[in-house]
Amino acid sequence: MVGLMGVTMPGITPLSPHDPRSAGPYQLLARLGTGGQGVVYLGRDGDGQRVAVKVINVDLHRDPRAKARFAREIAAARRVASFCTAQILFAEVDGDAPYVVSEFIEGPTLRRHVREQGPMSGNTLHRLAVGIATALTTIHRSDVVHCDLKPDNVILGLDGPRVIDFGIARALDLTETMTRQVMGTAPYMAPERFRNDEVGPACDVFAWAATIAFAATGRPPFGSDSIGAVMHRVLHEPPDLPVLPDPLDELIRQCLHKDQQARPSAEQVLLRLLGYVARPSATPPLEAVLREGNVRATAPAPTYPMPNRPTMTIPVPTSPAPTATAPAETVRRETWPQRLRREYADPWGISTAVFLGLTGAAAGYAASSDTGTAVIAATVTFVVVYSVRLLLATALSARPGADSAGATPITYRPPPSPGP
Repeated sequence: MVGLMGVTMPGITPLSPHDPRSAGPYQLLARLGTGGQGVVYLGRDGDGQRVAVKVINVDLHRDPRAKARFAREIAAARRVASFCTAQILFAEVDGDAPYVVSEFIEGPTLRRHVREQGPMSGNTLHRLAVGIATALTTIHRSDVVHCDLKPDNVILGLDGPRVIDFGIARALDLTETMTRQVMGTAPYMAPERFRNDEVGPACDVFAWAATIAFAATGRPPFGSDSIGAVMHRVLHEPPDLPVLPDPLDELIRQCLHKDQQARPSAEQVLLRLLGYVARPSATPPLEAVLREGNVRATAPAPTYPMPNRPTMTIPVPTSPAPTATAPAETVRRETWPQRLRREYADPWGISTAVFLGLTGAAAGYAASSDTGTAVIAATVTFVVVYSVRLLLATALSARPGADSAGATPITYRPPPSPGP
């Protein structure tokens, strides 16, 4: 679809005749996506700013407790700082169609990016891991649990990855309606979600690891086939993970632990990604960690060595090395007589001529059954082949030789060596 500024915006579709044209004071312009919770629209506020408007498809008026819970969760989500998240701007829970308004992040979802561009690796994967871990840390700091983190809820914006839709799944208690909209979500659900255990921040850490594994391979670590098969793998089988750098591989495996008590917290994940585990005494306050994570999500990351591959340490000079100009080298080009003398005794050429000469002898003897004819055929074949090969080799081989009389000197001066 062509956006407001005439720029094509992938993933955005026009409104259908059945879609509303407004939600409260917000004008609805197009569809951004549809899920089990409702429909997300591209909207515009009274100042002309673009926003994302999610219209919830649950009737909250029939359950006052659900309505109150939804209001509490959304109020908490509005307090989440905008570190790698799409900030929630407004929520309406009293109208006929409740909706949530959040910051509009222009860019593809992680799922769309991987589908169209392929899996991520290296610094790109590291930045993604840092960005999502930063978002989860700031979300959990506000006592909010995402409960539906997955590649569709990560937007790759111009300023790095942004996590969206946090808090809404928990507010609507989607665990009870899992069988109606689990496709696309089940591969990222922690085991406790399937066991109906208490759901807390640890389920988001599990989803973080599954999302990063998807970004690295293009597939969830527990598959994406039938719900029953995925549930069985999540509950009982180890994850199917790609070859990752050792620090990231170990961290993801710990975050995918079946026991939620054995998983690290989102803050611990972020600290390890930022390198503070090796120097815990230097760990800054959480606010500073979040700011650093927000910056590192858009900056080049350190390159991890891949497992089972030797690394090389290159010494760095402590002072600039003096720049020297290399002396000129004199390279001499051989003349025709020199190349002819070099080529006439070439053993490969002689062997080839002898072989073809014997072949000619055999052909002459087979044609006439006369030994004399065969000898003549062999001699003629040898002389012709050897002469032609000698002339061609002499003409085509013009390699540099040693100082010789009659050689034409060519002076070559290499460029000066660059400084450190």
